[in-house]
Formats: sequence, structure tokens, C-alpha cells
Amino acid sequence: MSEAKVLIVDDETAILDTLRILLKREGFAVETAIGGQAGIDRMHEIRPDVVLSDVRMPNVGGLEVLLAARELDATTPVILMTAQASLQTAIRAVNEGAFYYIQKPFANDELLAIVRRAIESRQLKRENQALKTEIRRRDRGDAVRPIGKARKFIDVLKLAETVAPTDSTVLISGESGTGKEVLARYIHELSARSDGPFVSINCGALPENLLESELFGHVRGSFTGAVRDKQGLFVAAKGGTFFLDEVGEMTPATQVKLLRVLQEREVIPVGATEPLAVDVRIIAATNRDLEEEIRRGGFRSDLFYRLNVITLHLPPLRERADDVPLLVEHFLKRYNGSRGREMRPSAEMMEALQGYDWPGNVRELENALERAAVMSPGEEIQPQSLPVRITERAPQPLVQASLPPNPTLEIIERAYIHWVLQSEGGNKTRAAEVLGIDPSTLYRKLLRYGMESAG
Repeated sequence: MSEAKVLIVDDETAILDTLRILLKREGFAVETAIGGQAGIDRMHEIRPDVVLSDVRMPNVGGLEVLLAARELDATTPVILMTAQASLQTAIRAVNEGAFYYIQKPFANDELLAIVRRAIESRQLKRENQALKTEIRRRDRGDAVRPIGKARKFIDVLKLAETVAPTDSTVLISGESGTGKEVLARYIHELSARSDGPFVSINCGALPENLLESELFGHVRGSFTGAVRDKQGLFVAAKGGTFFLDEVGEMTPATQVKLLRVLQEREVIPVGATEPLAVDVRIIAATNRDLEEEIRRGGFRSDLFYRLNVITLHLPPLRERADDVPLLVEHFLKRYNGSRGREMRPSAEMMEALQGYDWPGNVRELENALERAAVMSPGEEIQPQSLPVRITERAPQPLVQASLPPNPTLEIIERAYIHWVLQSEGGNKTRAAEVLGIDPSTLYRKLLRYGMESAG
């Protein structure tokens, strides 16, 4: 631990010099600060491994330094020194979490031994914390991992798992219903903040004044109806993750205040004058193209760049049709567990589900399945129990001037068979040879697609 950083805080320069020489000679990286307030300021700058502080100093004493260190990082050991020890002060120091309370004058060897033990203690705490996080990640990993195996979706999950242990701000984009909050919760559960709260708010669901009060809090009397102080969600989410859904719906005035929070890491409640420190990880989400909103003047570019540290884009469900059976199994399993039933999809129902475009994405699928499970008279769910829009597909031309935005494999196959038949003058045998399939397979496909007349 030769690189361990030790911050020495005292109001006597002679003591600071003596201890700096002693500790440097033993291979520690030493920083000093004259007085308690300077010590607290320096602590935030260098994040020391150990703090060695005098107890009695003017204005800001050693106990205040201890409290500030605990608030900054609870694993940082603080060794308090005093020439005028009192039992009451010693008891308070221990109760506040001091690592050791040593009385001046002390032997150099005694102090060095205490500092080394403090550093070892911090290292053990950090390793223990990392181990717990890893165990928690492994325990929760498969259980809470969002459902899906499509390549685009898996790529998003892998990136989310990479950034989850960091404290970086994340911006999740994607259409409504693609599972942005599910992904945000997944990131939170894999992060070191998973023991803290996960707080979320839909920025588009509240009027501007109410949204500001919810985000930043307010003080009593700041506006009509503010009968008592209210803590904002940024403060309530301390130590955890704050999920800002539909962040693109914020008004320009609220965007300015959010930008300040991201820059200064502090909030000023409505009607207050003193800022409050915030300790949260921000994950924002939007279904809008924020870069286009910037060009149109609806979103601040500086706020976008603050939010856009890590970007994750969730693909719509129509681009991951292979995931539909997995999601169906997942939602029906959950439904069966809560209702004590054994509902299962029929083959016809699954075919209908996989052929639908799902403009409402995973949320629409979940709701359609719940409806079907409730409406189904038996345990095997038939297509008739699904909403009509899913089973009655709009007719699509076989060949179009341009491809539809996201054609299914079924549409592509149908169009290709039609094109080959036309090219071969309607001769099904030659068409089957061109297609590389057996003529009987071609007949079945023609019947399935209602193209028998085309031959």
C-alpha cells in the first residue's frame, strides 16, 4: 500500500510538517491541510485513503472532519489526534465512526502501525463491497435480465452490462413500449448503487410547475398550496438511481434547471435559496429523436450532451420477431403464477402474434396476452381471444414500388414466389426448381399464401 494517500489535518504547521516527513519516509502519498475546513475541501479533491486529523481546531474541528469524511465515503478511516483528550469526546468520536482515537504525544511507530491498520481495513472493506456487488450481480443477473435473444437486443444488453458498474449517465432511446424502464432497472440492479433506491418519474405526465416541485422539492409557502417543506426526488434518490422517463417532454425552463443539477450536482428547492447536494446516478429515456429536437429548437444541445454520455437504443419489437415466443412464455408464466392457472398459446395464436407488427411494442404484447388469457374459455388460448387488430391483418400488395419499412420474412417469401412464378410463365415445376424446393412444398406455400390462382 505504498501508494496509499493520507490526508493530515491540523491547525499547527509544525505538526503537519513532522507528520508529513514521517509518513512520506514510509512510502505514503501525503497531503496536508491547515484547519478543519481546508481539510474537508481537500478531502473532496483528493479522496484520501486515510484521514489523520486533530480534534481541537478553531471553527471546524476534528469531529466535523470525521462526519464529512463519513458522508463522502463511509469506507474512509479517520484517525483523530488530540493533546487534550476527554472521555466524552473520545466516546463521541467512536460513536461517529472514528477508526482510532490517539492521544498526543504519541510514538512514531505507534502512529505508523495505526495508519497501516487503517489502510488495510479500508482495503478489506472495499474488497468486501466489490465481492458483495459481484455476488449480487450473479444472483440477479439471469433472473432479472430482460427477455430476448435477437442480436440487436443482445448487443444493447451487453453494452448495458458493461456500463452498469460505472456511475456514468445513460440515455436510453426507443419507441414507446420497448422496455426503457425495464432496462434502466436492470442497469440499477447491476450497479454498485443497487442497495439504494430506484426512483422514476415520467416527465411528460406532469405540468411544468408540478414537475419542478417533484424533481427539486419546495419549501413551505413558496406557492399556493405549499403548506410544508417537500423533499424532491433528486434528494430522495440519494445513493441510488433516478430514472427520468420521456425527458424530451420537458419545457425549456425545466431543462435549464436539470442542466444545472447535472453540472453542479446540487438542487435548489422551489422557493429556497440554499442548494442541496445530490448523490444519484441519472438514467434518462426518450422516444423522441433529440438531435432532431435540437435542430427544431425544442431541446437544449448542452443538456443533450450531458445526458448522452452513454446511449442505448432499444429496437422495436417488429425488428425482433423471434423474441415474441420468448416474451409470450414469460408473460404467460407470470400470469399463470399470479392467477393459479396453466394458460398456454395455441400454434395458431402464436402464428398470429408473430405476424403482427406490434406498433405498441412489448407493452402492447403484454396487454394483448393478459386480455387473451382472461377471455380464453380453456387453457389453450386461441387467436379468437386476441384483439381483432392482431388477427385481422391489413391486406398487403404482393409487389410494391418500394419495400415496406420492416417487411416480415413471410411477405418477402410471398413476393419472391410470385416473382419467380411470373418469370417462369406460371410453370410451377420450373418455379420450384428455381426456388430450390420440392413442387409439393411450393403447392403448400401457394395454398398458405392464397396464391393458388397465380399458378
